[in-house]
Amino acid sequence: MTVSERQDLPMTTQDAFAEYDIVVTLGVVRGNTIRARHVGKDILAGFRQLVGGEITEYTKMLGEAREQAMDRMVEGARVSGADGIVCVRLTTSTVMQGAAEILAYGTAVKLAPKH
Repeated sequence: MTVSERQDLPMTTQDAFAEYDIVVTLGVVRGNTIRARHVGKDILAGFRQLVGGEITEYTKMLGEAREQAMDRMVEGARVSGADGIVCVRLTTSTVMQGAAEILAYGTAVKLAPKH
């Protein structure tokens, strides 16, 4: 299923929903966060690099950052009066050494159930 329910707001990476018609396009909504590495986590990550495998400290940090960016995007959609978000995308970019931005964006829409 392509529809994700996040606090009762349907979202999809596609440009339409199978269950709903888009009746109004409200515009782009976004949410972002910038996260910096933590010195303590860097030390643990350095040890993990020596033996190989997943660096779970960074996996957790970036997962939390993605969730926060998505929550902020949803809040922007709610403020605009949206019933859903289509074309959801996530991007990551380096802001400075040791810090990354996670950006979630999509198109806020008003929906009506298909008959």
